Amino acid sequence: MLIVICGATASGKSSLALSIAQRLDSIIISADSRQIYREFDIGTAKPSKQEQELIPHYQIDISYPTETLTLAEYQQQTKAIIEAHNASPPALLVGGTGLYLDSITKGLKIPRVSPQAELRSQLSAIGQTQVHQWLSQIDPTAAQKIHINDQFRTLRALEVFYVTGIPISQQQGESPPNYPILQIGLDCDVSESDKRIATRTHQMIDAGLVSEVKYLCQKYGADLPLLNTLGYGEIKQYLAGDIDLDSAIALIVTHTRQFAKRQRTWFRKNRQINWFDNTSSDLLDRVWNKVEEFRKNQSN
Repeated sequence: MLIVICGATASGKSSLALSIAQRLDSIIISADSRQIYREFDIGTAKPSKQEQELIPHYQIDISYPTETLTLAEYQQQTKAIIEAHNASPPALLVGGTGLYLDSITKGLKIPRVSPQAELRSQLSAIGQTQVHQWLSQIDPTAAQKIHINDQFRTLRALEVFYVTGIPISQQQGESPPNYPILQIGLDCDVSESDKRIATRTHQMIDAGLVSEVKYLCQKYGADLPLLNTLGYGEIKQYLAGDIDLDSAIALIVTHTRQFAKRQRTWFRKNRQINWFDNTSSDLLDRVWNKVEEFRKNQSN
C-alpha cells in the first residue's frame, strides 16, 4: 500500500504528512524535485532536522547541487524504498512535483538517458523551429504531442533518439504498480493560497534565505542552474544589486503564485486524487478517517 499527499506549493502537505506518518508509525518519501539536493534548504521548504528526526524521511539530500538526478533514477530509487518498506503501515509519498508522483503512481516508462549537455547546446543554437521540424521527421508521434515552442521536451525527445536510436514515443507508456494507492490532495480557494504563499515567502526571508543564497553562490558559483530556480534566482538578483530586497520578495511571491497555478492545473487532471480543503479545522481528522477507510478496505 502507498499513501500519496500532494498539492500546490504552500498547501500544507509536509505538516499533514508528518501528523499522519506519526499516527501510522510509517515513513515519508519526498516527491520534490529540489529537496533531493543538499544545502538547498530554506528556499525549498525542506523539512527541518527536527521533523526529520521525528519520522524517517527519504529522497531528501541525496544529491550534490552539481549533480543531476534524472527522473528515471528518482523512480528507480523510490520504487526500491517502497518495496523495501513493510506494506503495513503504508509509506507516504509527499510532494508537489507532478512528474515525480506520476513516475510512481502511474509507473511511467522513462527512457534511461541522462541529459546530454553538449548535444542540447548544439541543438539549441540551431533554433527551436528547425529542431522541432527534425523531430517531426524522426518521431512524428512525439512531435504531434509536443508544442512547437516547447524547447525542453523537443530537445529531450531528440537526445533520447540520438543516444538510443529509438524514438522516444516507442519508449514511453505506463505500467502501474500492483499495490493499492490512496491519493490525497490539498487545496483551497486561490485567494487563500495567495495569502499562504506570501506568508511563507516572508518566513523564508526571516529564516535566512538571503544568507543561504549568498553562501551557495560563493560555494558553487552564481551560474549553478539550481540558483536560477524559484526563490533563489530572485534573491540572486538582489545580491547582484539588480533589484532591492522588497522587489525580490515581490517577485518570489508572484512567481510562486504562477507556479502554484500550474501545479493545480496538473493535479486537477488526475481523477484518482481525493481532495480536501486545507483550511478546514478538522482537516487532520477527515484525512485520517479516509486513511483508515482505505486500510480497512485493503485488509478485507
